[in-house]
Amino acid sequence: MYKTKKLCAPLSTIFRGVLPTRRRLSPYLSNSQIPSLSSHLQSSSRVPPSYALHFLLNSNFSFQNLCSQSAAKLDSSTKRCWNCVADKTGTTPFLYCDSCRTIQPVDLSIDYFQIFGLEKKYEIEVDSLEGKYKDWQKKLHPDLVHSKSEKERGYAAEQSARVIDAYRTLSKPLSRAIYILRLEGVDVDEEQTVSDPELLTEIMEIREAVEEAPDSQAINQIQSKMAEKLEESSNSFVNAYQSRNFDEAVACIQRMTYYQRASEEILKKL
Repeated sequence: MYKTKKLCAPLSTIFRGVLPTRRRLSPYLSNSQIPSLSSHLQSSSRVPPSYALHFLLNSNFSFQNLCSQSAAKLDSSTKRCWNCVADKTGTTPFLYCDSCRTIQPVDLSIDYFQIFGLEKKYEIEVDSLEGKYKDWQKKLHPDLVHSKSEKERGYAAEQSARVIDAYRTLSKPLSRAIYILRLEGVDVDEEQTVSDPELLTEIMEIREAVEEAPDSQAINQIQSKMAEKLEESSNSFVNAYQSRNFDEAVACIQRMTYYQRASEEILKKL
């Protein structure tokens, strides 16, 4: 927190505008350029200095209150527990208060990457997500607060659902790509029809190959090719995203969407 003396102007500065004081002469002004104090007071539309001094000395005006109000504004962004009013500590997202073990309301300014303590980038270690996900659910799962207040049970349901969605979103390449573009303000319509004739022809050939596959081994080979295609599109997305070429990034997501759907259809055949 800022020190009080930094929040309030010095008293000399405040009184300078309301009290008649001796004026220091600037070495860069000639005598003709220095205004007369009496003429200044006569022409000024401000409250007479004597009245202003009486107000400051006899009213309830408090410089300390002024400082407190300014400090309160600076602290308005500080996150505090709704239950015990303890300040947030550490860098962990404030989903749960360690001081009183109370679940906090959802803060939508915390994105899915921040929930798991990850840098906002497409390439992440997916294997580490599960452990962090389980750690959150040990604190946020609604079953753990069944005896708590209705308010906290509601917070638990919302926080737990959001953590589940965050885990599912970031654990899959396609949904992670869509989400990270959304954070950049780019919305992707997954249902938009692709006009790329080469891609459409490729998908049709894949489906025909699956239908004509003689056995599960042949289907597995097709599935392996789909996985390779999906990985290639994922790598292309990384390059497009890092270069801020969002149009190409969206095109990569569209290809990933078609390959993902084809892969899901193949799995149904196994």
